[in-house]
Amino acid sequence: MLVHPQFDPVALHLGPLAIHWYGLMYLAGFMAFLWLGRKRIATLNNPQINAKLLDDLLFYGVLGVILGGRLGYVLFYKAGYYSSHPLEILAVWQGGMSFHGGFLGVLVAMVWFGHKQQLRWLQITDFIAPLVPPGLAFGRLGNFINGELWGRPTDVPWAMIFPKVDNLPRHPSQLYEFALEGILLFALLWLYARKPRPTGAVSGLFLIGYGSFRFIVEFTREPDDFLGLLSLGMSMGQWLSLPMVVAGVLLMVLSYRRTA
Repeated sequence: MLVHPQFDPVALHLGPLAIHWYGLMYLAGFMAFLWLGRKRIATLNNPQINAKLLDDLLFYGVLGVILGGRLGYVLFYKAGYYSSHPLEILAVWQGGMSFHGGFLGVLVAMVWFGHKQQLRWLQITDFIAPLVPPGLAFGRLGNFINGELWGRPTDVPWAMIFPKVDNLPRHPSQLYEFALEGILLFALLWLYARKPRPTGAVSGLFLIGYGSFRFIVEFTREPDDFLGLLSLGMSMGQWLSLPMVVAGVLLMVLSYRRTA
């Protein structure tokens, strides 16, 4: 039976400054975005997508992740609580971010940015889609290091005890998400995007891939204790992932139809 190592969430102390592992994971994700983005630019024949645009995309994307992630958590997961405690919406240091909210925030940011740059927003999302999964992978590593977002009880041979939770063997669901939403999704998107595709197709594959992988992993992830399972025995994460899969399928179908 495996036991979670219970890492110290602080990676490094510099005098009064504490550098957390989770912050380092965010930094690693941003650096991977820039590094891979430059490699993508070298393979594209589009002078509008250049290194300067990549830096601006990261800035707008970070704003979208932070604002959208926080508002998504507030609206999707704890709307009742925050309607009674509105000032706590700003207390991001207490935790509480939603991937689906962050995704919507980035989408809005890319539409706005595309309008400013006179680029179709689907061109931008097609460009950045393969650059996102490594950041998701680093984020899930951060979750694992912090011992958060643990899995449901199980008897599989690789089950892990999270002592901060209880003594039950559980799925290390953070590592499942690391492997599926991070590594496998990156490989699929990177290989698929190596050849010219219809506008919107790479974005569609991202929606299908992430939505499907997240839906699957949610069967092993412990539901939020303040929500539990919802209709049809599915979690909030699953209900939010289903529209992504549907939208991705529609986007890919429409993308290929336009080029037929």
